[in-house]
Amino acid sequence: MTDNFRTGNSPNFQEGGLRGFFSKNSALAFIVAGSAWFIVGTLYGLFSAIHLMAPEFFNNIPALVFGRVRPSHVNTVLYGFVVTTLIGLGMYYTPALLKTKLWSEPLGWVSLFLWNITVLSGPVFFSMGMSQGREYTEYLWPFDVTFMIAIVTIIINLVMTIIHRKEYVLYVSIWYFVASFIWIGGSYFIGNVMWRPSTGALPGILDSIFLWFYAHALPGLLLTPLAIGAAYFIIPRVTKTPLFSHTLSIVGFWTLVTFYSHIGGHHLLQAPIPHWLKTMSVVDSMMMFIPVIIVIVNLWMTMRGRGNLIMADPAAKWVAMGLIWYLIVGAQGSIQSIPQIQKVTHFNNWTVAHAHIAVLGFSGFIALGGVWHVIPLITRRKLYSQRLANLQFGLVMIGLTGFFLVLTIAGLIQGEAWYNGETVYRVLPQLQPYMILRTIFGLFIISGALVGFYNLIRSIRKPKEYPYISASHAVIIETQKNPEI
Repeated sequence: MTDNFRTGNSPNFQEGGLRGFFSKNSALAFIVAGSAWFIVGTLYGLFSAIHLMAPEFFNNIPALVFGRVRPSHVNTVLYGFVVTTLIGLGMYYTPALLKTKLWSEPLGWVSLFLWNITVLSGPVFFSMGMSQGREYTEYLWPFDVTFMIAIVTIIINLVMTIIHRKEYVLYVSIWYFVASFIWIGGSYFIGNVMWRPSTGALPGILDSIFLWFYAHALPGLLLTPLAIGAAYFIIPRVTKTPLFSHTLSIVGFWTLVTFYSHIGGHHLLQAPIPHWLKTMSVVDSMMMFIPVIIVIVNLWMTMRGRGNLIMADPAAKWVAMGLIWYLIVGAQGSIQSIPQIQKVTHFNNWTVAHAHIAVLGFSGFIALGGVWHVIPLITRRKLYSQRLANLQFGLVMIGLTGFFLVLTIAGLIQGEAWYNGETVYRVLPQLQPYMILRTIFGLFIISGALVGFYNLIRSIRKPKEYPYISASHAVIIETQKNPEI
C-alpha cells in the first residue's frame, strides 16, 4: 500500500491544491452541496413558519406565498440536504469498503451536476408558481428527466465499481446504498407519471394511488436505506467492533423492501380506493416495525458497552440519536396507520411533526453524523472544530425536539376538535402560541445549519494536521482486523 491512493477515492491536498482535490473527489462535492442545501432548505422552512405565525407578513411578495415556499422547503431539504449528503457519504465508503477507486470520478461529477440542477429547479420555478402540483412530486417534467439520468449515472458508477472491486465480500452498507437507487429509480418514474409529460398526473383517484405509492417510497426506499447504510458503516468503525450480526442486517434489508413498497395507501383510508389496498397498506405499515427493530437491535448490540466512545465522538452521537428518532418514527408510522387512530392524527400538525423527525431526525441526523465521520477520512486531517460539531448537535437537537413536541400537541388539538365536530377556523386561535414556538425552535435548526457549514468549509480549507494515512488505508486496516466491518 502506498500513499498515492492506488485504492480509495480520496486524493491528497498536495496533489493539485484545493481545486485539484475537489476535481478528484465527487463524494466531497456532494457532501458540501448537501450542507449548503441544508441552509437554503431551512431558510425556506423559516418562511413557512412565519406564514403560519403571521399570515400577512409576506403580503404582495408572490415568490414567498405559502403555496410556493412550502414545496421549495420540502424538496430542498429532502433531495438537496439529506439525500445529497447521504449520496456523498456512500460515494466515499463504497469504494473504500471495496478497496478500490470509484470507477469514474468524471461520471460522479455528471451525477452531481444533474442532481443539483434538479434540486435548484425547485426554488427557482416554484417561486414563479410553476410546478406539477402533486406533493413530493412537484418538479417540472424536464427536471424529472435530469433526476432519472442522475440516478442512472450513479447506478452505472456503483455497479462498475463493484465489478472492479478488490474486496470479494459486499458489506451490507453497499447493499443498501446501491439498492436505494435501483428502488427509487423505478418508483420515481411511476409515481411522477413521467409517461404523461403534459400533466405529470393521471385522472381521478388513480392519481392519488400512484402519488402515494411514490410519496412513501421516497422516505422508505431512498432516505431509509441511504441512512441505514451510513449507520452500518459508521457505528462499527467508531466502536472498533464487528457488526453484531451481518445476517440480521440482510434480513432487515429484505423485510424493508418487502413491506415498505405497499404502505402508501394508508394516506388514503378516507378516500374511495379499493378496500383490499387499504387493508394491505395498514397491515404492511404495522409489519414495517420489523425492519426498524432489526436495525435498532443490530446497531445497539454493536454499541453495547461502548457508550463512552459514542458520546465522545462528534459523529457517532449524531448517528446514535438518529437511530432513536428512527425508533420513534417507526413506532408512530405503524400506530398512526390504524384507521381509528388516524381519525385524530391525520391531516393536521401531528403528521407534520412525524415527517420532520423522519427526514431531519432519522435520516438527517445520520447524514450530519456521517459528514463529521467521513470528512477527516477524506481530507486526512482533523475537523476544524469538534466544539462546533457538538454545538451544531445541540442546536439541531433542541430545535427538532421542541419542533416535534410543539407540532404534536398542536396536531392533537386540531384532531380532537375536528373529530368532535368543531370547525377549522374556530380552532386556529388555539394554535397561535404553538406556531410562534415552531418558529423559535426552527431558528435553532437554521443556526445549526450555519454552524455546520462553517465548520465544514474550515475543515476543508484550513485543516489541522492529522497523522498522515490514506482514508481507504485506514478502512482496509480495520477491515483486515475485523472482517465484518
